[in-house]
Amino acid sequence: QLQLVESGGGVVQAGGSLRLSCAASGRTFSTYAMNWFRQAPGKEREFVAYVSRSGGSTYYAVSVKGRFRISRDNAENTAYLQMNSLKPEDTAVYYCAASLVAGQTSTSSMNYWGKGTLVTVSS
Repeated sequence: QLQLVESGGGVVQAGGSLRLSCAASGRTFSTYAMNWFRQAPGKEREFVAYVSRSGGSTYYAVSVKGRFRISRDNAENTAYLQMNSLKPEDTAVYYCAASLVAGQTSTSSMNYWGKGTLVTVSS
């Protein structure tokens, strides 16, 4: 089993920045590709960002490309999501998720999920 715990959520003004963290424990962190998803009230959970096991490859949803950056520190068993130029429509619960298969970004392909952290962007 792999346990994932998100942190860093909060309230920020539009145009501001926030960094989310996802701390992993229980299994070898570097075995998993890491992803961030988000879910706004009344909406489906959507993919946000992906980083490969080594951190060498990343992939982003069009809605956040150029504003968000995903990274990981395998020595610290932690993944990050740096969010810049935040917009009110970025308001959502953000979840980190781990996958044993490279290149998979669908919700059904994730092996483990965190419980989420709330990000609220005010205008």
